[in-house]
Amino acid sequence: MTASKNPQKPHQTPNHRRASRHLKTQASSNSPFRAALLMTALVTTLVVLFVVYQSIYATTGHPEQTLTVDKGETYHSLLSKKPWSDAFLSSAFVTKAYVALATDKSLQAGNYQVPAGASLAQMIRILSKGGMATEFSLRIIEGKTVKELYHTLKTTDGVALEVLTPPADGYSWTDVARDNKAVAQALEIESPNGNLEGMFAPNTYQFSHGTTDLEILRRLYQDQIKILNKAWESRDETLPYQTPYDALIMASIIEKETGIKQERQMVSAVFVNRLRQGMRLQTDPTIIYGMFDRYDGKIYRSNIAEKTDYNTYQIDGLPPTPIALPSAASIKAAMHPADTDVIYFVATGNGGHTFSRTYQEHQKAVAEYRAFMSDSNQ
Repeated sequence: MTASKNPQKPHQTPNHRRASRHLKTQASSNSPFRAALLMTALVTTLVVLFVVYQSIYATTGHPEQTLTVDKGETYHSLLSKKPWSDAFLSSAFVTKAYVALATDKSLQAGNYQVPAGASLAQMIRILSKGGMATEFSLRIIEGKTVKELYHTLKTTDGVALEVLTPPADGYSWTDVARDNKAVAQALEIESPNGNLEGMFAPNTYQFSHGTTDLEILRRLYQDQIKILNKAWESRDETLPYQTPYDALIMASIIEKETGIKQERQMVSAVFVNRLRQGMRLQTDPTIIYGMFDRYDGKIYRSNIAEKTDYNTYQIDGLPPTPIALPSAASIKAAMHPADTDVIYFVATGNGGHTFSRTYQEHQKAVAEYRAFMSDSNQ
């Protein structure tokens, strides 16, 4: 028996045909809905990605700046409390989430250089790596007064004023007294005769921008006390000083009398010998200091004859406080005067001094100085 060349198709009943048409109609009606759903999901995803990008990676309108981070600040308070990004469609939620996920250590206080347009991601990289904290150099010159120190701090860019009064024209010694009181209270230190003169170490220091005047003064005070105490421990114990503060006063006088390293111990010897013999120190810088705001650059006979708390032509012993900020070298010289019996000295006119043992020798040196100055003025 052979197979039929034209096999018959399976017979479809009417119900089977109706079901097939129903499935085709249902599939056809679901296609637009599915396409719309897919399109919505795609658009939503793109919008979310755009918001994420705008919040984290997009450039901002922030200018180039030195950003100061205070102690206790956090990434959240700095970057997400008020969203760092100001880009279109940036999200506070995305910012907070990214800050929480991208930061794993505490934020260090300091100053950071921020480039113009820095994104949130850039900011976190800068802050987490410590950024580029800017520093400034602060030079405190030996022999300057506490008044000049305070003025330097008030007018130096980078110093944040916390205890000193704001800079103003006509800064007087009355203003200095007010600053001295505030500084002494803040540092919790004694202020002999209401004056912190000499208590801060002159030197050249490096500080970060935003360092407060109080932090700087604390560093200078600690350095000076350390220098003074170390020198006191190794002092010549026969010296006529009762306390380290007496030695600090002497060091300030030495500082004002000579800027020549090799002369410091000789100048120290003159004043120590005078103290031992009960002679007055008779040093001009003490006259100048005791005049305070009245000093106009010259010393007159009336100034020499005027009895002030500091004028060592008129008072016995040391003045009540230092008269300047002495260097470590002058403090050392005060503790270790030269082994000599000189009790006089006068300028030579060319930068140095002539030291004498007797009044007659001194008078001769004075005459030589006057002759030198006369020749120089011709």
